Amino acid sequence: MYPTDLRYTKEHEWVRLQDGIATVGITDYAQHELGDVVYVELPKVGTKLLAGKTLGTVESVKAVSEIFCPVAGEVTEVNATLGQTPETINNDPHGQGWLIKLKVDDAGAVSALMDAAAYQAFISEQKDAAH
Repeated sequence: MYPTDLRYTKEHEWVRLQDGIATVGITDYAQHELGDVVYVELPKVGTKLLAGKTLGTVESVKAVSEIFCPVAGEVTEVNATLGQTPETINNDPHGQGWLIKLKVDDAGAVSALMDAAAYQAFISEQKDAAH
């Protein structure tokens, strides 16, 4: 369910690193927990973001949730299509539903995040703790 070429955070964001550029989105687990996404607020291109700090918000029919930046870097692109079709996050969270791309300050920081197996184990623990 969770692509093995991605890295994951405990806040349910994912990162795909290619040639020093990190594509960031929220995980399938996160979009499922949020419900139907109706609005996304993203940073402007050129914004410098710090790891662990808010990069924007996702608004669903249930709530508004902050999205945290998994790694530090400068925003090089935002997914403009989400302005018109925020539900893309629900339909394809690990693909077309990506949020931003950023030029990472430290590519090594990405490898420090959870791999798919570790993230799936983390989610299982979360679900067990909730019951």
